[in-house]
Amino acid sequence: MTPDQAFARWVRLSLIAFVILFVYFLAADLWMPLTPQGRVMHNVVQIAPRVSGQVSQVHVTNNEHVEAGDLLFTLDQRPFQLSLEKAELALEAANIRNDEYDASLANAQAALAAAQATETQLARDNNRMQRLNARNSVSRQQADQIAAEYDAAQANVRAAEARVKQMSVQRGLTDQQNLRLRQARNDLAQAKLNLTYSEIRAEQSGTVSNLQVKAGTYAKAGTSLAALVDDQADVIADFREKSLAYVSPGNEAAVVFDAMPGEVFSATVGEIDAGTRQGQLMADGTLAAPVSTDRWVREAQRERLHLTLTEEQDILESLPTGARATVQLFPGSGPAAWLGKIQIRVISLIHYVY
Repeated sequence: MTPDQAFARWVRLSLIAFVILFVYFLAADLWMPLTPQGRVMHNVVQIAPRVSGQVSQVHVTNNEHVEAGDLLFTLDQRPFQLSLEKAELALEAANIRNDEYDASLANAQAALAAAQATETQLARDNNRMQRLNARNSVSRQQADQIAAEYDAAQANVRAAEARVKQMSVQRGLTDQQNLRLRQARNDLAQAKLNLTYSEIRAEQSGTVSNLQVKAGTYAKAGTSLAALVDDQADVIADFREKSLAYVSPGNEAAVVFDAMPGEVFSATVGEIDAGTRQGQLMADGTLAAPVSTDRWVREAQRERLHLTLTEEQDILESLPTGARATVQLFPGSGPAAWLGKIQIRVISLIHYVY
């Protein structure tokens, strides 16, 4: 065989190999999609106080595991205790003021009863005097005087009723309707709650991370002091949209973690995200800004899906959040599934060296 013939043979073999690989990758992207864009994601909760104050004690160390309810930090409680005492004094003053209202209300009610009694007596005297005046048995002056006194008695009754109503409004019919007392009780409840908030506790079990606060640090309400990494974890993977054409929740999958080369973990597809950030319109008052590009073939959009390990789920707790993973999906069966299993195992072995 001449050198030209040998070269031609190698060219033909290379072209055949290229076509075979090209067809393989096209089919694999649909029937056994694989992505190295997988991660282990733990929920991360910001540890932030609900009230502002100076940190007096730090009860945990960085990367320490805590249980839900464990005490993490304590703020200087003296300002909150003073606020609590102030609220208690305000409630006591409200109760005293309430007693004063009770006394004033009782006095107003007694004055009303006296005015009503006087009105009743003068009503009888006025009726009698009007009858005598009709028979000319008394002078007109006496009849008019009694009538004026009766009108004044009626005015006194109305004034006494208004006073009783005013005191009733200020007092409130019951303690639950008394505005000053309700405000004092509300302030007391808020002061007690703030004193409770001066102790920052873990909302869930997890590992404290990025702890940089020390005793003496001034903590602002809502400002993060550290992060709490949840024990529970999720495996996510980003695939090209075309690769998910035949994928649906419940399909089998396999996961390889970079931290555990050579091991393949079986999983199932849990759910597929409804969209990406690029598909979200922000109503911020600005006009749309279409993406412009001069590329003939634009970059493929990726969609995120979530996976659940079917065995050894506790392995996720030992992996840090953000740990990388490679995910192999099996949307079909038969030869595609066999080739997919071979494909992911080859990649798991490659992780020994990369």
